[in-house]
Amino acid sequence: MTHGDTNTSTTSPGPLDLSLLRTFLAVHRAGSFTAAGRLLGLSQPTVTTQIRSLEGQLGRELFERRSRGVVPTAVADQLAAQVAAPLDALAVVADRGAPGTDQSPEPVHIAGPAELLCTRVLPALAPLTADGVRLRVIATARPRGRTLTWEPLADEEFVLVASPAWAERVGAGRVAAEGPAALHGVPLVSYAEDLPIARRYWRHVFGTRLAAQAAITVPDLRGVLAAVVAGAGITVLPRYLCLNELASGTLVPLLTPEDPPINTSYLTHRPGSPDNPHVTLVRERLLRAAPGW
Repeated sequence: MTHGDTNTSTTSPGPLDLSLLRTFLAVHRAGSFTAAGRLLGLSQPTVTTQIRSLEGQLGRELFERRSRGVVPTAVADQLAAQVAAPLDALAVVADRGAPGTDQSPEPVHIAGPAELLCTRVLPALAPLTADGVRLRVIATARPRGRTLTWEPLADEEFVLVASPAWAERVGAGRVAAEGPAALHGVPLVSYAEDLPIARRYWRHVFGTRLAAQAAITVPDLRGVLAAVVAGAGITVLPRYLCLNELASGTLVPLLTPEDPPINTSYLTHRPGSPDNPHVTLVRERLLRAAPGW
């Protein structure tokens, strides 16, 4: 357009390359160029080049670069919603092999809190192995992208607990009568230095901010449980994780509030009907088992 033009014209991009869209979808789901490259067997520079090429074709930025990965723009979310199902379907056809070959379904990948996976999810899914279901558990994976759907799975109640010895030292009924003041000086065992679960309990039940330092931090709630049973101090745990200890008396609840803090777990999956029938088996089994957790 010259300086004196009064009208502008726009041209829509031509057909988009399927390989670029495949790389784009991998980045959108993985949250980084490097992780997407590992999934696709491509180098990080190749992924970067392909995304820039796609952005050039579209004339729009698809990802905001951050120090740790990338964040999809609204344009990227819209594009992912359009191409995810067709590309997934195409991948199934491409991976199916020659007609007439008998291929078992791919493994079902599961991610979530390690404690919930080990104590509830895996025992619920274990019988499916007899049906040929293969599971791959990735405890630290976090779902990326907005092309995912979710549904409530189970509620977990948090409980303030101690060993019988510490419960006796605190005094029966003192926490209910005095609130957190009754716990002054009692060692606190936590999942992390910032006391995430305990802080939430203090705020929800006592209506106050928890100002304390942990005596022990263990990045696994099963380790927190073991330390408190052994007499390390007090902690806040999901009730499902310490049901046996509460029943046997090796742990004692220090308070039974009328409205305990609740955390909801969600079952997250890609929208639409899965091509892998074992994904449906896993989902249905979890939804049946979760109400009893």
